[in-house]
Formats: sequence, structure tokens, C-alpha cells
Amino acid sequence: MKGRREFLKDMATGALILGSQNEFGLVGMLELRGETEKAEEDRSRMEPKLAAQTPTTTLKMAQTPSLNLGYEQTGPDSGEAIVLLHGWPFDPRCYDDVRGPLATAGYRVIVPYLRCFGPTVFRSPDIFRSGQQSALGKDVIDLLDALRIEKATLVGYDLGGRAACVAAALWPERVHALASATGYTILNLEKNAKEPGSIEVIRLSWYRWFLNMRLGEIELERDPEALARECWKAWSPKWQFTEAEFAATAKSFHNPDWIATTLNCYRIWYGNAPGDPALQKYEDQLAKTPKISVPTMTLHGDSDGLYRTSASEGQESLFTSFYERRILKGAGHCPPKEGPRPFVKGIEDLMTAAKKV
Repeated sequence: MKGRREFLKDMATGALILGSQNEFGLVGMLELRGETEKAEEDRSRMEPKLAAQTPTTTLKMAQTPSLNLGYEQTGPDSGEAIVLLHGWPFDPRCYDDVRGPLATAGYRVIVPYLRCFGPTVFRSPDIFRSGQQSALGKDVIDLLDALRIEKATLVGYDLGGRAACVAAALWPERVHALASATGYTILNLEKNAKEPGSIEVIRLSWYRWFLNMRLGEIELERDPEALARECWKAWSPKWQFTEAEFAATAKSFHNPDWIATTLNCYRIWYGNAPGDPALQKYEDQLAKTPKISVPTMTLHGDSDGLYRTSASEGQESLFTSFYERRILKGAGHCPPKEGPRPFVKGIEDLMTAAKKV
């Protein structure tokens, strides 16, 4: 993996492919000509726009207490905010087929790079390299603060879905509505450390156990893309993604803290890594399985190779406002990429339902 200085230089002078052309998506090249350490209010050189795109997507940087956080925005600043949160090991490319229709409808669509993906870096070497669920959820709220957004609709899957659930549970006053691919995904870390789940769950989540081993750490350092590629194939058996699609996302793994944050994320699940002491008060709240009080839609792919559809069954009691669960036919673990039409329709219907609550 590249060092911090080398990585930042590459990100500042390199280029990111923004998706492939299709009926929904975006196509083109966005060159980064600024410095990733610049704050939100000093980003004039960091916002080149994609040529010949309607609506236009722009890469921006925001400064939060912990991060210099990269995000892509599509749609007007005046629009109602929708934040689309990617999973592991993915990046904003998974939403290239979703953001366009939402922005065309007038929404301000924000797609952040989660901590230690792509241009998102820690502001200081002294900051704890945490991959905890509370860190991810707080990052969402910190981004809303940085952008002066009072409330937003949060959409996510995998780690992004967990971040959205955490934000909605702990800061409901900041969340207009929630769409989570596999429903309620907040973890009780103390319970996880003692009860790892059924044998089937252990089999399906083999990568997490591998990353809890020293050999897993060695392999991730040696070839991070190999593990990520296998996860894509196993979790989305019907998605015939191309090598170009994978390569466009894999650029985001070459961040100097991606490995450390990934390992902390999956090791803390089972009590094999320390957490950030500053986040413990949030983890204590999450351990109580707080109910989510904002309007919620579950959009679960019926071919998800990591979380079977049974994982999101029977969750109605965990949501106290409008709640609906939909099964997306043919979609796997990355539903915005594998089933963009029903995924967009689910978000639009959720927004309509939330206005009636």
C-alpha cells in the first residue's frame, strides 16, 4: 500500500472513472486538481465538473472533526438532500445508475467516500483508526454538519446501511427517512463476541473470520483487490460485472489507512480489536438495540449471497414509524448496481410516504 504523502499526491493529480454509460448512469472522467487536505470552504480548485453530463456530478471535499471527507454531488444545492452510502468493499461507483434519476427529480444527491476509501483521509495521524459502526454513523452526521444540512434521507447497504441505521437511531432529528438494503443492521458488539451466529452465517461471512487472522491481514496487505473481487462474486452471483467496473472501484482501496480501518471494523465485531474510547458512549446506546423512529424502507436483493432475505424478516417491531420491506428480484448484495430501477423506485416511494407521516 502507498504511504500517505504518495497517496495524496496521486489523488490530487490522478483521475477517477465515474461509472459506465447506460440508461441511468454517468460516464466520463473527473480530474482532481486540488489538494485533498483542503477544507470545504477552500475547494475552488477541487470542483471540476464532468463535461456533457446532465445532471452534473462534482467531486468535493468537506472537513469534519476526524476526516477530510470526499463526496460526489449531483443535483442542485437547493434540493432536498439524499445521502447514498456505499458498502465494503465498494465505493460511490455503485450509485452511478441511481443518482441521475434522483437528481433529475430535483434532489441534492450526495455520495460520500466512507472513511479511508478514495480521497477520504484522517486529518491527523493521532486519530484512532476506527471502523466501528458508531464511527461510520457519526461520520454521516458530521458530514451533514459540515454541509449545513439540517435533515437528509439516508440510503445504504452493507457498511453504508449500518452507518445509516446508526445515524437514524442515535440522531433521528437529523434524518428525514431511511432506506437500508437489509433492514436493521445495528450490532451488539458484546453479544457478537460471545455468540458468533449459526454455522450458516459463519460460512457466509468467511471473509470476516479470515480478516480476524494474522494470515488475513497479510493477504489483505499483499493483494487487497483479490479478496474484494472474491467477495463481489460470492455476494452477487447474478451480477456479471466487468473487470473495468471492478477496477474503477478498486482505486478507492489504495488509501493509506484502508487496511487498518478495515481490520478494525471486522475484528471489533468479535472482540478482537479495541474500540475508540471517544465512541464508547455511542456503542453503549447501540448495545441496547434502539428502535428507529424515522420512516424506513428495506430494499433487500433476493440473490444476496451474504445476507439471505431471511435476515431482514420480522423486523417490524424495530421501527416505530412507516415501515415497508421490499424484495428486489435478481439483485444481490449491491442492489443499487444490480437493480437500479426498483432501488430508485423504492427511494422515491419512501420519500412520498415520509411526507405523509
